[in-house]
Amino acid sequence: MPEEYAAGNYDVIVIGAGHAGCEAALAAARMGCQTLLITLNLDYVALMPCNPAVGGPGKAHLVREIDALGGEMGINTDKTFIQMRMLNTAKGPAVRALRAQVDKKAYQREMLKTLLNQPNLDLKQGITEKVLVSGNQVAGVVTQTGARFTGRAVVLTTGTYLRGRIIIGDVTYPGGPNGQLAPGELAASLGDLGFELVRFKTGTPPRVDRKSVDFSKMVIQPGDDEPLYLSYLSKKEKRPQAPCWLTHSNERTHAIVRENLHRAPLFSGIIEGVGPRYCPSFEDKVVRFPERRGHQVFLEPEGWDTNEMYVQGMNTSLPEDVQLAALRTMPGLENVEIIRVGYAIEYDCLVPAQLEITLQTKNIKGLFTAGQLNGTSGYEEAAAQGIIAGINAARYVQEKDLLVLKRSQAYIGVLIDDLVTKGIREPYRILTSRAEYRLLLRQDNADLRLTDIGRRVGLVSDERERVFLEKVRLLEEERSWLEQTGVKPAPEVQDYLAQKESAPLKGRVALKELLKRPEISYQDLIKLSGAQKEVPSDVAEQLEIQVKFAGYLEKQEAHVARLEKLEHKRLPEDFDYAQMRGLSREARDKLSQVKPRTMGQASRIPGVTPADISVLLIHLEKRLHSSQKVFDK
Repeated sequence: MPEEYAAGNYDVIVIGAGHAGCEAALAAARMGCQTLLITLNLDYVALMPCNPAVGGPGKAHLVREIDALGGEMGINTDKTFIQMRMLNTAKGPAVRALRAQVDKKAYQREMLKTLLNQPNLDLKQGITEKVLVSGNQVAGVVTQTGARFTGRAVVLTTGTYLRGRIIIGDVTYPGGPNGQLAPGELAASLGDLGFELVRFKTGTPPRVDRKSVDFSKMVIQPGDDEPLYLSYLSKKEKRPQAPCWLTHSNERTHAIVRENLHRAPLFSGIIEGVGPRYCPSFEDKVVRFPERRGHQVFLEPEGWDTNEMYVQGMNTSLPEDVQLAALRTMPGLENVEIIRVGYAIEYDCLVPAQLEITLQTKNIKGLFTAGQLNGTSGYEEAAAQGIIAGINAARYVQEKDLLVLKRSQAYIGVLIDDLVTKGIREPYRILTSRAEYRLLLRQDNADLRLTDIGRRVGLVSDERERVFLEKVRLLEEERSWLEQTGVKPAPEVQDYLAQKESAPLKGRVALKELLKRPEISYQDLIKLSGAQKEVPSDVAEQLEIQVKFAGYLEKQEAHVARLEKLEHKRLPEDFDYAQMRGLSREARDKLSQVKPRTMGQASRIPGVTPADISVLLIHLEKRLHSSQKVFDK
């Protein structure tokens, strides 16, 4: 290790410039902190080492929430997407989700430009090898060259790089995504500080040459005609879009995989890390679902200026020759050529039970972690943690209360609560089914839920607030119009309703009541009333959902209110769960490990039963009663 030298002093230091690191650094800098962002390679800032896409069910909800708080992912996606689609349109509003295909290089360029032009933010290339700690307080970091940067808060967002190992068939070598370095010294430093690390695995498919694909044998997957955008700030303008393409695997494909399972690292024992359940490798799908005669495989363009195409659905670590043989059994890929071979990557990550729900580590104050280092998978999950870690690092430096988003407020709250409370056995992915209040936490209303919070912590800009307040004003104006305006059963009204296969009117009906009918849209009301006005699509959508699903929304809000009582019951940090009589042994162990902040969090810990919660409530009441007696004296 070279001799250390003083290289600079900062309020917040962020290690890693992936999706988590970019959001963390931008948040801290925009909140007024002098911030340093250190990355392995400036050419790989905001790299998308896996699929060229942002969004999808659950994930689009996260992106909209990041955007509402004042983050960058949605804005950057809107600048660089080459296709945008709304998924699950035949389902309810809770699970509808935007998904963007992105020009990967353009995404990187735009994010790098944003970072370089951000006031209060310095960007440096370097390999961080050591976290400095003074007592139980973080003090800074040291790089490979001996540069010592001191700081009051540090955010680690190292992704899949810690002791990374690339695996292709029986070929293994140290490395990170896209042929990058995979330093191990920082992992050793974390181990020296007492952190427990686990080994996880993820993978990526081969990329193929567009020129070698016969698209006439595939099904085209175009973007939506309606202008769609992830950021609430983006102008809704129609843009050119690039299509994706659908093909399928078949029995010949699966036979090739089965014949080569002895060469598959996943089954031969070469891979030791645990992989993501909800994004399995292709060979894993063939083994786990033997009854399936075919699996969907999508070809996704990686940008406007490249022939490289991502083979979605073919994550694999099979040998290169097997990958090529399997691909060439699929319609349209009979003569395909691989540009980049698929691979698996194993890496170290933290056991997230070592984190507070603020993403600050429990044992070292001022040290925060975010992204795949915390055991998640996906760009969106990483960015969501990154913005919270950045906000809280800044607030820690500013000596303010740290931000916690509740499960009833945001998918981000669900994500972080799941990580630190329930623990992980495999890389975590957000799903709409994980959110018990998903009808309240829709992607369309993230701004109404979180913009005020982002403004309060100092991250939402004046322009974002202006756009938000204008939307709120329009919502109130249109809501009043719905309540005060009605239509009578005139012949033209009855004819229009008949065309919509809607029941005729028997008398005057308020527009709000008419909007409750599933077949009636907001635009229908404008036509029926004869109003001469244009209502922004997002305002109309919001009011339609609020009116049509009012009963369900009220039930969920009432359920949230009931459970809030548990969420407001704070648990003392010095509670000695090991000595509590009446708790089960498993509950004592889990409570001692997680150290929940509230009774609500305690109730979600796996292994803690309702009976254990009743015991906890008794101990809490005794504690409060004893404290009151001392106070009375």
